[in-house]
Amino acid sequence: MLKCLNRIDDVWSLILTDVTRGDAGNDERLAFVFDTRRVQLSGLAAELVVPTDGEADLVAGFRNQFACTPYAVAFKARGKTFVLVTLHVLFGDDSAGRIPELQAIAAWLRKWSREMNPFKQNLITLGDFNIDLLGSDLADALLSTGLVIPPELETQHRTIFGATSTVRHADQIAWFPGGKGTPGLSSLTYNNAADVFDFEPLVLNDLGLTRSQKSYRISDHLPLWAEFRT
Repeated sequence: MLKCLNRIDDVWSLILTDVTRGDAGNDERLAFVFDTRRVQLSGLAAELVVPTDGEADLVAGFRNQFACTPYAVAFKARGKTFVLVTLHVLFGDDSAGRIPELQAIAAWLRKWSREMNPFKQNLITLGDFNIDLLGSDLADALLSTGLVIPPELETQHRTIFGATSTVRHADQIAWFPGGKGTPGLSSLTYNNAADVFDFEPLVLNDLGLTRSQKSYRISDHLPLWAEFRT
C-alpha cells in the first residue's frame, strides 16, 4: 500500500493504524488517504478504546475490546474542522451479536458529537458496519441515537459482484442531522449528493481476472462517497 501511494503525486498524504492483531482483526489497517490541496490535518488522531466504567450505556454494549479499533482523525477545510471516524464492526457468529456493539457505538458517537458541537466542529462516521437492510434490527441499532445516512445510497449495491435482488448495507456514511435531541453538523452542510464508485470494469482487465479474483486483489466492497460544503 505504501509503495503504491509513493507513486502518487506529492499532494496526496495518508495516516493509518498499525495492523490489527488477532484472528478477528484479520491483519487489517484503518486509513485515511487525502488530498492536501483540499484538506489538512487538524491535529487529532485517536483510536477509540472500550471504557471500563463510568458510562453504563457504553460499558454494557461492549463485552470485549474491539476486534478492529475505530480510528478518528480531524481535518480542516476552509477553516472548518470535521472529525471522521472509520470503523469495522465485528461480524461475529450471528447478527444478533452485533446489536449491542452497534447501539453502544451509536451512543458513543452522539456523546462525542455533542461535546464538539459548541466548538463548531463536525463528526461524520463511515466504514463497514456489517448491517443488512435498512429497517432491520442491525440498521435500527446503528441509527438508534439519531444518525442518518444519505438517502441517495439507500438503493445502491455495495459490492464488486454487482446488483442483486437484495441490497446489502454493510458499508455506510452517517452523521447527526440536528433536531430531536441530536447535535447536528455545525459548519458543514450535506450537498444532497452521494453515490458508489464501481471500479470493477476499470481495473486489471489485461489480466483476464474474474470478479472474485479482483475482489481478492483489491476489495469486494465498492467505495462510497458523500459531498458536503463548508
